[in-house]
Amino acid sequence: MIDIHPTHCNICGGPVVFCSNSRIYGREYGSGYCYLCQSCGAYVGTHKPRPREAMGLLADGPMRAGKKMCHALFDPLWKGKPNAHKKRNDLYAWLAEQMGIPVEDCHFGYFDVAQLQKAYSILCSIQGWQMRYDNRGRLHFEFGR
Repeated sequence: MIDIHPTHCNICGGPVVFCSNSRIYGREYGSGYCYLCQSCGAYVGTHKPRPREAMGLLADGPMRAGKKMCHALFDPLWKGKPNAHKKRNDLYAWLAEQMGIPVEDCHFGYFDVAQLQKAYSILCSIQGWQMRYDNRGRLHFEFGR
C-alpha cells in the first residue's frame, strides 16, 4: 500500500513537503496541492475532494513519461464507452492479473518504472484486439473480429 501522506521520497529518500502545486505548474491546478521532494524534485498530486491524500507515488520524469504512455494505451479502451467506470475497473483487474499483483495495487499512479514498463508491454500486446466479456462476466481480449 502506498503512503498517502509521504514525508520521504520513494525515489531518493529525501524530505517531502506538502505544498501548493503552483510550485510545479506555475499556478494552482486540480486540488491545488502536491507532495514535493525537496531533494530530487519528484512530486505527486493530491485528490481534489481529499487534498491531503497523495494520488500515488512521487514521480520523476521517467515515471511521469511511463504513466502517460500507459494511459495512452489504456484509456481509449474505456473512456467514452458505455459503462465506462465498470470497464475501467475491469481493465485494472485484468491488468492486475496479467501482472501478478493484487488488484488494489494496480493503478499507474502506484507503479514504479519497472512496473510501468511491464504494464506498457502488456498493453502493447493487446493493441488491435477486441475487448470482450465471457459468459461469466470476465474480461478478455480476442484478436480481430
